[in-house]
Amino acid sequence: MFENIYIIEKMGIMHAEELRQKVEMKYQFDKVYINTREIHWIRRMIKLVKKYFQPEETKKMFPIIMIILISMSLIPFAGKIHMQYMEERERKLLRSLSADISHKIYREEQIIGLPAPVQRYFRNVLTDGQPYISTTYLKHDGRFKTALDKEWINIEGEQYFTCEDPGFLWNGKTSLYAVQDMYIAGRGQIKVFLFNIFKVVDGNGPEYDQGELLRWLGESVWFPTNLLPSSRLQWTEIDEDRAKLSFTYKNQKLSYKVSFNATGEITELETQRFMGEEKIETWIGRVGSYQEINHMKIPMRIEAFWKLPDGEHSYAQFTVREVHYQ
Repeated sequence: MFENIYIIEKMGIMHAEELRQKVEMKYQFDKVYINTREIHWIRRMIKLVKKYFQPEETKKMFPIIMIILISMSLIPFAGKIHMQYMEERERKLLRSLSADISHKIYREEQIIGLPAPVQRYFRNVLTDGQPYISTTYLKHDGRFKTALDKEWINIEGEQYFTCEDPGFLWNGKTSLYAVQDMYIAGRGQIKVFLFNIFKVVDGNGPEYDQGELLRWLGESVWFPTNLLPSSRLQWTEIDEDRAKLSFTYKNQKLSYKVSFNATGEITELETQRFMGEEKIETWIGRVGSYQEINHMKIPMRIEAFWKLPDGEHSYAQFTVREVHYQ
C-alpha cells in the first residue's frame, strides 16, 4: 500500500490523505509493491507541467500524463507475465535433461570404507532403504547483499534441482529486482531484472559454469542421496571431523572441505570459487537447524560468506520454508 499517494485533480496535485476517510487504497500485485520512491519521477513531471505550461497547454498534456501513469501501473503485470514465461521455459528444459533415479535405493553397505565423519553423516541423515532423490523443489526467505559493502535486503526464493544430471534453477525476488541463477546443460548463468522486465545483468561464461556447479554441489545437503559416492563423487579423509568432497563433471574438477559435528551433521563447506569474473577467493557455507523431512535430515538454515584477507563477510542468510521431493 502506498505510504503517500498523490492523484491528479483539476490539473494539479492533491494529497490523497483528504480521501483516506472515504476510501482505503491498497495496491498489491502478487507481492510486487509500488511505493512512492518508484513513482517520484511522475510527481516531478506533473510539477514541471504546472510550472511551464499555461492552463490550456496543461489540458493538452493531460492525456499524455494519463498514458504514462497507466503504463507505469501495468509494469508489474507485464513483468510478472514475462518472468512466469521465462521460469516455465527453464523448468521444462531442466526437467527434460535429467533422468528419474527414484528406483535406486540407499543401503548402508554403500558407506563402508568411507571416512569416519562421512559415515557418521549418512547414518544420521539417511534411512536404510531410502530411495534416491531425482528432483527437489524448495522455497526460502531471508536476506541478501548485492555487494559486500551494501545494506541487507529482504529476499524470497524458490529453487528447482535435478540430480542425475546436475542442474538447478533459482528464482529470487526483492521489492525491485528479480534474479535467476541457474546451471542447465553444463552452463551457469545469472540474470537480474528490474521490475521483472528490464534486464540489468546477464552473466555467463567459464567462471559462472564453475560457480553454479559448485552451488549445486554444496546445496546437495538439501537432497543428501546426491552426496553418496559414485563414479563422479568421492570422499577423502582429512581428520576425524573433516573430509574432502571431490566431484568431476564436464571437464570441471571441483572440491569442498566439509566439516561435521559429533552428531553427524554437516556444519560447514569451504571451497575456492570465482568472486566476480576474475578473482578466485575462499567461499564458506555454514548450515544448521536440521529437521527430518521424508525420512531424511536436512539443514533449514544456510549462511554464505566470502573469506577475504580482512576477514569473513556474510552476504546471504536463508531459511528454508518448504521442501518437496520426487
